[in-house]
Amino acid sequence: MVTLTYGDIKHAADRIAGHTRPVTVAPVDPEAFPGAQVWLALEFMQHTGSFKARGAQNFIAAHREAGTLPEAGVTIASGGNAGLACAWAAQQAGVRATVFLPENAPTVKVGRLRDYGAEVRLGGAEYAEAAAACAEFAATSGALASHAYDHPLIAAGAGTLLEEIRQQVSGLDTVIVAVGGGGLFSGVATAAQHHGVRTVAVEPERCRALNAAVGAARPVDVPVDSIAADSLGARRASEMALHAAQHDDVCSVLVPDAEIIRARRALWDHRRLLVENGAATALAALTSGAYRATDGETVAVVLCGANTNPADLG
Repeated sequence: MVTLTYGDIKHAADRIAGHTRPVTVAPVDPEAFPGAQVWLALEFMQHTGSFKARGAQNFIAAHREAGTLPEAGVTIASGGNAGLACAWAAQQAGVRATVFLPENAPTVKVGRLRDYGAEVRLGGAEYAEAAAACAEFAATSGALASHAYDHPLIAAGAGTLLEEIRQQVSGLDTVIVAVGGGGLFSGVATAAQHHGVRTVAVEPERCRALNAAVGAARPVDVPVDSIAADSLGARRASEMALHAAQHDDVCSVLVPDAEIIRARRALWDHRRLLVENGAATALAALTSGAYRATDGETVAVVLCGANTNPADLG
C-alpha cells in the first residue's frame, strides 16, 4: 500500500513554490459561530479554479526532476478539475498533455482544455471508456499517465495547502475539507497530523466513499447520488486516503444535499463567493452542525474549487 509522509509534502512545497498561488484566508464574522474563530481558505482562487493545480504541478515537476518525463508528455482521463489542472501544468512545463473524455463531454470543458494547449480525445459514452482509452494510449505512446487523486505526488501537492494555511492562521486547531476520492484529504490530513491539527473529512450523505471505507476498514464501492457528485463523486476512496483517515485526530462526517445547497447559497449571499457544491460541502459541516466547533477553537474551512455555473444559484 502506498502511504504519504510529511517529507513528501515538504518536497512538494519546494517544487511548486513560485508556480502556484499561495492560498488567501479570510475570517468569518464572529457571530456566525460564537466562541470559535473560523477562517475560510479561498483555494478556489488557485490556477484553473481548484486545488488540483498543486498536485498536477508537483506530479510533472517531480518527474522532470527525476528524468522520467517522457517526450510523449502526460495523459489523463478527466473532464473535471483534474483534467484542467493537468493540462495547465503541462502547458507551464512546455510538455504535451493528452486528455481523454467521453463523447458527450460539455463543449465548454473541451474548449477550456484546448485553451490550456491540451490535445482532447473524445471516445465512448462513459468515463470508464475514456479511462480505458487513456490507459491504452499511455501504454502504446509512452505518455506518463496521471490520476485525478490516487497518486502520492498528486496528494502531496494538495497537502501543501495546509502548510500555507498554518502560516497565516495562528494557533490552528482544526481543518475542514471535503472529500471525493481522497487526494486533497490525504495530503491535508498527513500535514495536519504532523502539526497536531485535527482534520474533519466531510462528504455528502449519498456520496460517502471515505466514510464507508473507514467503517469497513477497506475501500468499498458506494452509490454516487449527490448534488456535489461532479467533484466529489468517486465510487471508491483510495487506500492512501483510508490510511490517512485511520487516526484519532481525524473525524468523518456526512451532510445532506440540502445543507450543501444552503451553505453554497450563504457564501454567495453574504460574501459574494461563488464556489462549487463540492467546496460548499466543507462549510456545510459547520452550518449544519455535523461538526460543532468548541469555544476557543480555531478552524479553517477549505473552499477547494469554483468551476461551477452561476446560473444554478437560483
